[in-house]
Amino acid sequence: MAEPPAAGRAALAPAAAGRAREPRPSAAVLVGDGPAATPLACGFAPATVLIGNARRHPSGLPRTPAAPGSPLVLVAVSGGADSMALATATAFEAPKLGLRVGAVTVDHGLQDGSADRARQVADRLRALGLDPVESVPVRVGRQGGPEAAARDARYAALDEAAERHQALAVFLGHTRDDQAETVLLGLARGSGARSLAGMPAQKGRYRRPLLDLDRAATRQACNAQSIPVWDDPHNLDPAYTRARVRHEVLPVLEKHLGHGVVEALARTARLFRDDADALDQWAARAEQELYRRDPQGGQGTLAVAGLAELPSAVRRRVLRRTVLRTGSPAGDLFARHLETVDLLVTGWRGQGPLHLPGGVEVTRRCGNLVFRRQND
Repeated sequence: MAEPPAAGRAALAPAAAGRAREPRPSAAVLVGDGPAATPLACGFAPATVLIGNARRHPSGLPRTPAAPGSPLVLVAVSGGADSMALATATAFEAPKLGLRVGAVTVDHGLQDGSADRARQVADRLRALGLDPVESVPVRVGRQGGPEAAARDARYAALDEAAERHQALAVFLGHTRDDQAETVLLGLARGSGARSLAGMPAQKGRYRRPLLDLDRAATRQACNAQSIPVWDDPHNLDPAYTRARVRHEVLPVLEKHLGHGVVEALARTARLFRDDADALDQWAARAEQELYRRDPQGGQGTLAVAGLAELPSAVRRRVLRRTVLRTGSPAGDLFARHLETVDLLVTGWRGQGPLHLPGGVEVTRRCGNLVFRRQND
């Protein structure tokens, strides 16, 4: 296959080491960590230019595979157009950098025939030359609602596969449309800047190379290359909040506000992410200066005087970091909890201990906030 034009591909390309920024045209998402990290270029042309130069090469992806034992990246593949397009593009580009490409498809077991569909997806991925390819069944719990429970089970399976195969990174097929939906959901829930910042292009081992590409382009790429895709019926089910945002809320906004709402929401996420990153860095430094831990009593303290000098946005981040450090689960800690803790600094009237999720207790004593687990 001839080299696709740079403007129209999801390309892995060597570049100088450094920290990845939010994806913009010609930006990069790093594969691996540290000075040896390899960037995954995620600059895409408009949707009319197909991923992997699919218009010219509809018959397959001939390439020279990486040698056995080369570093591995995994692609998380549901079988939908987004993840299949990403798997196809990665299978074409990664071997040029000496990277092997594998895939994981997760069977949530929530629909009849899901195991057969997962095996079919795995077979398609093997036909593209990906190796290893795994179909992983998971058990979805109930904590946090069906969408959150399925997400937790899926990421646990991906983490386990990445650890077992010692993968450098796991690629996710989230697009600009997914980003817009995430921002709207954050707005509806009254979340803070971190939630409105949407999904990061890079977090831990996870990479999202398609955040600047719209969903229509991935489907066009699959159609042009005759790649079968599976449309999850849950994505159309109004019982799921994200499905309602996708098929009801966003179309109404586009109709009444004009085209470009999705792009504007994704741009909002980038701007919020810059702000949230700066505030988080400030909070990390402040916590390092103010936090003290009693090695014998197992409790931590923050000096109230130092907290009171911080802007509220930074102070609440410091409080959140300390509550999480003490043992509160992140998924159960909400803004209302932090507001009550903040009142121990800004509205102190002798109120008693606060009891937070995870058995964390916060008390104001002798000019300090004291954080401890109740069972410690």
